[in-house]
Formats: sequence, C-alpha cells, structure tokens
Amino acid sequence: MQKLANYKRLWLVLIVAVVAFGLEFGAHQNGIAQVLVTVLGSLIALLMFIDMVKTLRSGKFGVDLLAITAVIATLAIGEYWAALIVLLMLTGGDALEDYAASKANSDLKQLLENSPQTAHLLGETTREIPVDDVQIGDHLLVKPGEVVPVDGTLLKGTATLDESSLTGESRPIDKRAGESVMSGAVNGDAAFEFVADRQAKDSQYQSIIQLVKQAEAQPAHFVRMADRYAVPFTILAYVIAGTGWIVSGDPVRFAQVLVVASPCPLILAAPIALVAGMSRASQSGIIVKTGTTLEKLAKVKTVAFDKTGTITKGNLTVTAVLPEPETTAAELLTLAATTEQQSNHILARAIVAAAPDTLPSATALTEVTGGGVQATVNGRLVKAGKADFVMPANSITKSAVTAVYVSADDHYLGRIEFADELRPEARQTMSGLHQLGIRNLVMISGDRQPIAEKIAKAVGIDEVHADCLPEDKIKVLATLSPVQRPVAMVGDGVNDAPSLVTADVGLAMGASGATAASESADAVIMKDDLSRVVTATTIARYTMKIARQSVLIGIAICTILMLIASFGVIPTIVGALLQEVVDTVTILYALRARSQRAVD
Repeated sequence: MQKLANYKRLWLVLIVAVVAFGLEFGAHQNGIAQVLVTVLGSLIALLMFIDMVKTLRSGKFGVDLLAITAVIATLAIGEYWAALIVLLMLTGGDALEDYAASKANSDLKQLLENSPQTAHLLGETTREIPVDDVQIGDHLLVKPGEVVPVDGTLLKGTATLDESSLTGESRPIDKRAGESVMSGAVNGDAAFEFVADRQAKDSQYQSIIQLVKQAEAQPAHFVRMADRYAVPFTILAYVIAGTGWIVSGDPVRFAQVLVVASPCPLILAAPIALVAGMSRASQSGIIVKTGTTLEKLAKVKTVAFDKTGTITKGNLTVTAVLPEPETTAAELLTLAATTEQQSNHILARAIVAAAPDTLPSATALTEVTGGGVQATVNGRLVKAGKADFVMPANSITKSAVTAVYVSADDHYLGRIEFADELRPEARQTMSGLHQLGIRNLVMISGDRQPIAEKIAKAVGIDEVHADCLPEDKIKVLATLSPVQRPVAMVGDGVNDAPSLVTADVGLAMGASGATAASESADAVIMKDDLSRVVTATTIARYTMKIARQSVLIGIAICTILMLIASFGVIPTIVGALLQEVVDTVTILYALRARSQRAVD
C-alpha cells in the first residue's frame, strides 16, 4: 500500500508540474500556477509530516523533517518552481527506492513465483492434484520443465535437475534412482517418477518460502543505525542554513541550503544496500532472514561448529577391521554384518555396506538398546556392539575411536573401527575464516574428546569442546568472553537448534532438510557446502561496507553543497536539481552490494 501511495504522489506532482508549466508559460497565468503549486506543496508537506510523526512514534528519527522544511521555506519565499522540483525529487526518490528495493530483492521473490501448486499423482491413471493433497508414499510424475512439488526419492532411471534457485549451484545436477530430489528444483528434458517423502508443508521448498517471507517482513537493524546519523546531520543542516541567513540577512539563503540537504542518503542507501546484500547471498545459496544478521555476521569474531554433519559428512564408514590372532578379518566382518543386518543403527548400516554381498543366515536376532545386537549364526551365539555388552565378564582394551566389538560364544573375536568422513571443503573453510581475521574457531561436539581433537586438528580448529549435550553447547557459547563476540554457530541437526538460537548469529546447514535447525537459525545454507560460511561472512562484510560508504558519501556531498549554498552561489532551483544527483549517486552506490565483488 505504501508503495502504491508513493507512485500516486509522484504522478500527482508530475501532473501538477505539467499543468503549472502550461498556465505560466502558455496562458501566462503566473498567479494561478503559484497557487496550484503552493496548495499541492502544502498538501504533500502535510502528508510527509504525518508520516514523520508515525516514524517518531515507532522509535526512529524522521529525517523527512529536512525535506518538509525545505518545501515550506521555498514556498514562503515565493520560489514555487524550486518547491515543485523538491517535491518532484522527493516523490521520485520514494518511487526510485521502491524500484531499487524490488530490483535488489528479485532473486528472493523468484522463489515465491516458482512455488509449485499442483502435482501429477500416478495410479491407474495419472491425475493432477493440488500440491497440498500429496501424502507421504504417493508416487508422483514430474514432466519436463516442471518444478518438483515435494521432497522425495527418485524411483528409477535418472533425472537432471536445476537447483540453482535453491542452492546457488549453476550447473544441472544428475540424480539416480534412490537419491533424494528436493522440492523447488526444476526438471530437465525427461520426465521422471518419484515417491513423496514429505508433504508439501514440510518440504524443503516451503521452508525456504517461509524464510523468504520472514526476511521480507523483518526490518533491518542497520536502518536504525542510519537514523542515528540523521540527528547530527539534521542539526548540521539547520546550523549552516541559519548561519547563512543571519550572516547575509537574506532568508533565501535558508531555503537555498535546505534544498540541497537531501535526506535520501540516510533513508534510502542503507536499507537498499542491505536488501541487495541479502539478494546476493541468495544467489550463493544462502537465505539470510534479516538485515540484522548481515550486520552481526560482518562483526563476528568467533565461529563455533558442530562436528557430525557439519564438519564431517555424518556418514560413518568402516576404516579398520582388527581381528584377534585366531580370527581372520573376513570372518570378523562377515559375522558382524550377519548379526547387524536387520538393525537400523548407523554403525550397523556401515558394517553391512562393507561386508560381502552374500551373508549366512541368522536366527534369534535380538537388539539390546544401548548395548548391541546378538544372533545365532551357524550354531554360534554372536554378539556385536559395545565392549561391555560383548564381553561383560572380561576387560577389553577399548579403542579411542568409534568401534563395534564382536564375540562368538563369549570368546572375543576383535573389533571394527569407524570414522566419520571429513567434508573435503572443511579445512579450506577454516583457512578462509582465518584469512578473514577470525582467529577463534571452536568445535562443540557430543563425541568423545580423542575423536573430537583428531577432527579439529585435521581441519584447523583452534578450540575443542567434546562430550557436549545440547545444554552443554549453550553453556560453552555463554562462557565466551566479550572480546570473542559476536559469535556465529554453525550446525545442522535438531540438537543444534538451541545453540543456533543462543549464538549471536545462527547458521544452519539446511540442504539435508533439518527443519528445526533451519527455523532456529538466522541464515540457512541451502547447498551442502561448508565453505558457504566463508561466502556468507564475506558478503556480510562487503554489504555493511557499502551501506556505510553510501551513507557517508551522501552526507559528505550534501555537506559540501550546503556550505556552497550558504554563500548564495547555488540558486534555489539549481539546488533542488542537485539534490536528485545526490540521491541517485547514493542509491546506485548502495546497489553495488548486489555485485559479484561481494564474494570475489
């Protein structure tokens, strides 16, 4: 509604300008033209005053006071053409702000425009249903060029998907049967079938849309910082204008100064820069919820990381099979896999994946929560799990890494060790953060101290906190000293949600669909790439740099013009035109935050 009002005001001023021009230079009715402009100017000034009062009531300083004073001053001294130009520039500036913000935010809005509305349900016949009616387990068809309606798993064949609007990955991604497909991705040239894993309301794309809506709805904190510049700037403008009037004895000097005291660098440049920065982040697969997030992220001195699923891939693999002397590695692995083959535990899946394809049969399978699994294999009672479960009456030397111990008929056979694979970009990410001047990199993990320290050393983490439950992670963040703040927390799981809220900036690795973490975080990294933490920080710093420079450049230009105008060098009409030059320069400069240089 406010955008519509801004455009209406601009059109009203344009129409009056044309009519007044015709009256004065066509019909030679100078008096009528002046009355028309004076009435319009007074009306617009009144509307601006009402808006300013609303701004003051919301706790912000309204820099429109300068614009209102400039209009009134020019009308009072009979410079109605200058007043009309000021009005034209002010309403045009508001309309330009709307255009610039819309331009900067176009990447975010593209997500909303591509929101899937229907899905093709497979059955005896293929029929189109509303996307909200899709149920988990439904078999769906996606035709060439269509948007994937919900999260799911590819049933057969291959599919080529464009995930650029979700992850920032520009090249098409090839998916194979059994791999997940993400809602919001655009299909390539061939139709494919998949099974729905989530309903539309729980799918990744809807989560992104909610983040976008939240990003658009919440105001940026730096706008309030810009308002603090407004107080000294307004006082400075009145001092220069008043001094010029007193020294010269000519009230025209007062109007000449104020018409070049453009408030637009303050009310336009900062928010446009922030929206542009949020747009640039979205192009890199990072959804930033508010401008406040960019401001805090630009100042971050400590970055804390969860381990599993964040620094590592979260997929344990067998790294060593260590049998006792009387047992072979193949026998140990086969017995463990046979016993574990019906278990859903992550270690069981890793063992089965590493074992031979053909396994002997097992009977009397029993799973003991928190202990392990036992079964009868070829007449022997085989146990696989924790050391105390496998050999309760004997002491087994426990490994410093994650391991499954195996016994047969209470005779210890050996152990199988596992490791969580490091993300290939993890070390590069830590190095990049160090290069940005962030010297305090912390890992907060629920894993044991030896494992956590090994991972930290491998990637270049500075400080390690192990054996941490979710409440312990919060305590670690709370104990950071003031010189180590602001702190950013990077996590991916449900257990990370409390610490993401506690940190000054919460960054969620959202590619795996960790809804709780994504909702709790201030920004969500949509591509499964830890190096985007460096990208996000770089964009935030560049954005805040451009925002401040835009404000200060505008203020500097205005101050120089005000000083010149105080000597009567700049006619009122020329000053009004120069005001728009200042506005255009600052807005265009602010839009630089959307450029590729933000991540170069």
